Amino acid sequence: GLHINLYFCFYWPAKQSVIMCIWLDYLFVMLNDSPYSMIESGDYIGKLLFDNGCRDHSSMMLPILYHNTGSSVKRLRCVVSNVERIISLLFFFLFLSSCRYDYREMLYNSTFCLVPRGRRLGSFRFLEALQAACVPVMLSNGWELPFSEIMDWNTAAVIGDERLLLQIPSTVRSIHQDKILSLRQQTQFLWEAYFNSVEKIVLTTLEIIQDRVLRHTSRSNLMWNSLPGGLFTLPQYSTHLGEFPFYYAKLGNKPYPKFTAIIHVVTPLVSQSQPVMKLLVAVAKSQYCAQVIVLWNCDKPLPAKHRWPATSVPVIVIEGESKVISSRFLPYDTIPTDAVLSLDEDTVLSTTEVDFAFTVWQSFPDRIVGYPARSHFWDSNKERWGYTSKWTNDYSMVLTGAAIYHKYYHYLYTSYLPASLKAMVDQMSNCEDILMNFLVSSVSKLPPIKVTQKKQYKETMMGQSSRASRWADPDHFAQRQTCMNKFASWFGTMPLVHSQMRLDPVLFKDQVSILRKKYRDIERL
Repeated sequence: GLHINLYFCFYWPAKQSVIMCIWLDYLFVMLNDSPYSMIESGDYIGKLLFDNGCRDHSSMMLPILYHNTGSSVKRLRCVVSNVERIISLLFFFLFLSSCRYDYREMLYNSTFCLVPRGRRLGSFRFLEALQAACVPVMLSNGWELPFSEIMDWNTAAVIGDERLLLQIPSTVRSIHQDKILSLRQQTQFLWEAYFNSVEKIVLTTLEIIQDRVLRHTSRSNLMWNSLPGGLFTLPQYSTHLGEFPFYYAKLGNKPYPKFTAIIHVVTPLVSQSQPVMKLLVAVAKSQYCAQVIVLWNCDKPLPAKHRWPATSVPVIVIEGESKVISSRFLPYDTIPTDAVLSLDEDTVLSTTEVDFAFTVWQSFPDRIVGYPARSHFWDSNKERWGYTSKWTNDYSMVLTGAAIYHKYYHYLYTSYLPASLKAMVDQMSNCEDILMNFLVSSVSKLPPIKVTQKKQYKETMMGQSSRASRWADPDHFAQRQTCMNKFASWFGTMPLVHSQMRLDPVLFKDQVSILRKKYRDIERL
């Protein structure tokens, strides 16, 4: 008979550790012309080496005791072939151990990552693969993947069978490139939404438990498995997909074709020629305006109803809660439309500009659409984020002094953001627009949309109260720099996305007759 006893350990330089030990104990004994073979191994190598027609098995249970029939010639061929393969494999791993690879670089440059079982069913390689946008190829039969109750892992991973290891190469090669792209995108979504921090893992667990308990308000699988994820689609707001701006395209729905304007007022009403009066009239004339809400955050008492101009749409005056600036983003029950047009009292907008901005927003209901744009940048000297209002083609924020967005973001601003950030904003009476941009970009992973260029969107307000003239305050800019870094610290990353896209009306500034243009007045501004 022939007895082979081998014990291999392979050293991986990049990991600075022994990554694989294999104990192969092969015993071939001739008994009455009937060979028996016993294999003991701690890895899949036994299947790789001894599955070349020499035996027939349907499981990887080890040790394996099997009876093999056939001629002595075939048995001898099996023994010789397997010994050759053992030696070849040994030299292969010795070659690998002599080469130096950067593990992280290889991981991030890989399309598929094998995830075999570790000491237990699970493996840390799974989360490493997700983080690297490498499609996990699962080889751990019986492992219940994380949060599989609500997550569809078939859209982000390849579920293999560890008993059919040799079929894995052909399986992954058969996957179309479009499918591979979809799988990799889903790995990034799931990682960012649920696994990139302990806080998110714990929060996801608690939300799943809540959905189990409160079945009538539980989230659907679509909410958990598509952007922005279950943590951003709060069931307290609605359990109906059509109420959220993220699912209009998937459901084939469109937002309600009207908007509600909210004008934030902080100065007393002393004259009918004040900017807020002109703004109210211009907005109310819009064919898409359903109603106007005047949010009175002024220290003076509410003016009498006859002081407001007569309009064709309802004008509702609400006294701000605690007179703080964050009250402009409260989810008021008096907002009946999907769209909210947020306005500062000194904003300069014509009816035509309002109409065009709303028309654009209807195509991008999950984003902020508006006129005044700002940008952020990384200051390498100070090693912090900076804020700039320079007039450039690049921007990452659209200020809420003249912007349209979905009313759900009012609910998220109030319910999702921590009280500490809102208290900071209220204390400074500044940065609420930046915080809203952080929130919306964090949810949508997309930049806002700037519409037609506008050099002036504020009227000069001389002789007003200090709160109203905050744009001229020298500390105003410094405060906004501080806000940028505070917000980025809480979000754990910089969610703002740069863009250079600007949407103008068709034929805008073209040398054609003005009668051919729908938004004629915009060019005269």
